[in-house]
Amino acid sequence: MFNNSSKIMFLNILMMGTLISISANSWLSAWMGLEINLLAFIPLMSDNKLMSTESSLKYFLTQALASSMFLFAVIMLMMNFKSSESNYFTEIILSSLLMKSGSAPFHFWFPNVMEGLSWSNILIMMIWQKIAPLMLISYIIIKPLIIMSIILSSLIGALGGLNQTSLRKLMAYSSINHLSWMLAAMYNSNMWLMYFLFYSFLTFSMVSMFNMFKISYINHLFTFFNEKSMKFFLFFNLLSLGGLPPFLGFLPKMMVIQSLTINNQFFLLMFMLMMTLITLYFYLRLCYSAFMLNYYDNNWMMFSIYKLSMMKILMINSYISSFSLFLIFSLYYLY
Repeated sequence: MFNNSSKIMFLNILMMGTLISISANSWLSAWMGLEINLLAFIPLMSDNKLMSTESSLKYFLTQALASSMFLFAVIMLMMNFKSSESNYFTEIILSSLLMKSGSAPFHFWFPNVMEGLSWSNILIMMIWQKIAPLMLISYIIIKPLIIMSIILSSLIGALGGLNQTSLRKLMAYSSINHLSWMLAAMYNSNMWLMYFLFYSFLTFSMVSMFNMFKISYINHLFTFFNEKSMKFFLFFNLLSLGGLPPFLGFLPKMMVIQSLTINNQFFLLMFMLMMTLITLYFYLRLCYSAFMLNYYDNNWMMFSIYKLSMMKILMINSYISSFSLFLIFSLYYLY
């Protein structure tokens, strides 16, 4: 991507569109930023391959539908309707933003689009493309609609990943599940930003490893390793993304659990924890055979063709995600 000057230009425009949206002081300006962001991302998705072209078309159609809903509701709000009607149009705005972010029940496009993208575009889709919709959602929290989206996102993100063999779809359903936790964190206004930062860091580590080793399916996980340390760090990252307690990914979940407990949302909390156990099940299913001592290794020698600098960065990221929670708790109890 960074060897192509036109893609660098579109990447800059995409970032500018997001910044316009999150710094806008009116819904119309936010809509304009979202449209700039959408139109800049379409050329980045198209790699002259059949799958990526199909994904870019699906993405454009769903985002155009969400944008038209958003613009219609904004125009109706600007015409100064009665309070009951304005609440109705605010719900339409929130629904369109949930569709843009890929939250359930508007998630139908997300796994199919992710399946046809390259890992670098998946990284943009899972992290950067969620910033503007989530920031705008945090301005208009309508509790019944948000709670419905939290429950459905948690349920679909957990059950949808159970029978997947494609790691792209697995990451898509994992992202839907994490979205439910981000929406739940909006009960405490700034906590979702903290959760999003942790989620972005862990997702970057995972997707960078998948991209560097060219892993696309579950069976690739058990045949590409020429170093056991890389295998362990990859699966530590995976368990951290699932929120297993010894790892860093548990910390933002613990913060959301505390926030929901303070707000007396006990049913919602129990439901989300049960669904998170299901996501941990299919993460552990990936890790289980690889962690077994008697699992087979390749008998032939493999030469490392990867950049040493990138390997070092990924090793540092993996080490942080695996062991920094111990450091945080030890510093907390010492001071």
